Amino acid sequence: MRPISTAELLSVGSELTVGETRDTNAGELARTLTDNGVEVLRMTALPDDLAAVTDAFRVALGRADLIVSTGGLGPTPDDLTRESIAAAIGETPSVDPDLERWLRNLFEHRGLPFPTTNVKQAWRTPSTTPIPNDNGTAPGWWVDAPGERVIVALPGPPREMRPMWTDWALPRLRERDLGRRSVAVTLRTTGLGESMIAERLGALLDRGSNPTVATYARADAVDVRISAVPTDDMDAAALVAAAEAEVRHLVGDHVWGRGDVTWAAAIGERLAARRWRLAVVEIGTRGSVLGLLGEGLGDRVAFAETLSTGHRPPEGGRLDLRRLAEQVRQAGGAEVGLAVRAATRGANMAVSIAIADPRGTHAERRLAFLAGPQGRTRAALLAAAILHARLRA
Repeated sequence: MRPISTAELLSVGSELTVGETRDTNAGELARTLTDNGVEVLRMTALPDDLAAVTDAFRVALGRADLIVSTGGLGPTPDDLTRESIAAAIGETPSVDPDLERWLRNLFEHRGLPFPTTNVKQAWRTPSTTPIPNDNGTAPGWWVDAPGERVIVALPGPPREMRPMWTDWALPRLRERDLGRRSVAVTLRTTGLGESMIAERLGALLDRGSNPTVATYARADAVDVRISAVPTDDMDAAALVAAAEAEVRHLVGDHVWGRGDVTWAAAIGERLAARRWRLAVVEIGTRGSVLGLLGEGLGDRVAFAETLSTGHRPPEGGRLDLRRLAEQVRQAGGAEVGLAVRAATRGANMAVSIAIADPRGTHAERRLAFLAGPQGRTRAALLAAAILHARLRA
């Protein structure tokens, strides 16, 4: 059988192309396929138009080993995925008696009349195997298409799509030699923008190479993803390990995590290793630091307080952030005290950070790009980065 190494994803529904509904299915499917060593060539949103959807299936069949579609399997006239697949592979759909019986039983058990429009949900073509749907009335389609390619058509609602994909379609795809046996690792970085990291990595970012190194700007970090497939001379894990060593040589001081770790998890691991707890006080951030770290740290947070922008010490005078960090450490009975202050400076945010721990105190001042909510979020990320570096030292 033809191995499945490439895929295209089609999201069908005018509600997607006019912006009324956000497509989350394609991202989930792409992530699963990538994790299984399949290269996703395209992700396309399509309106409820027979010619457009039929053409998309026909073109995708000429490029990819696997086409996965979501949406367009309902009972109404504008649900056109079945008709489009049938036209693309040159087959005629007809009513499957078993599927029709199953559908009629669903409505009968609910005490509802069976609308004649629902009969189209019992259609199949000669090349189609129905995919059971335990959470709705729209069976999916597994289509053995020409050229030993495969089409998997799934409903749009995620509560229906997910189990049909994970429990039924994906195991059968794996039996068909799904993907190349790839290995991937993600390094999470801070302190450098994506363009600066790209400049440091240089030739490593050549997307035509194996392993592949790519950068991705996230809300909380710039990620460097390294992936590889085996060669005749070396397995994928060894290729990734060698590339990771090169990346760490170039940007290692800025790497704070590996995989899908969060700031809270990374800092929590450092605190747990020392059996320390953290006390936090923040000024002018509206709780952004605690929002970033709080729940993820759990009982590692001994004390937390958010103060107003105009906070002044009880005795008056200038606010000493180092002293405040020590005070909050003592107030919480914690080993580490973190004090963060953010104040708008023009279009940006001036951020002061102080840390008190058994080794003494440490303080830094930074400028966070942008003001307002985004500036406060960036202030929290700066505080997390400086705290993590202090705990790692």
